[in-house]
Amino acid sequence: MPKGYKDLLADADAVVRSVEAADMATIPDGVVMVDIRDPRELEREGMIPGAFHAPRGMLEFWIDPESPYHKPIFAEPRTFVFYCASGWRSLLAVKVAQEMGLDARSLRGGFSEWKKRGNIVAERPRKDS
Repeated sequence: MPKGYKDLLADADAVVRSVEAADMATIPDGVVMVDIRDPRELEREGMIPGAFHAPRGMLEFWIDPESPYHKPIFAEPRTFVFYCASGWRSLLAVKVAQEMGLDARSLRGGFSEWKKRGNIVAERPRKDS
């Protein structure tokens, strides 16, 4: 029987390191927040201040230094905290990022939890790297 999305999420949750929004209100030095949501979500909802936008569909290509689409930020010795709207896409993305060698975490509850806790929201994505 093939796996459904619930199975894939459970498999990822078993191996992915996650962080709580309550613990990330102040982003620690050496941590890069990575927003993997669709650009339309960013325009509509905003994003975590200082976060780097990496669309989910390009993530593997942006991480791999041998890819023509590689983004140098992913070669830096940092901890990357990925987030999406609710934490599902980021959970799956972090599983892949960890397999590709990144020190990566998932923001449990995603951007929705971030906003629910009253944390600051920025309007525009970060354009560097």
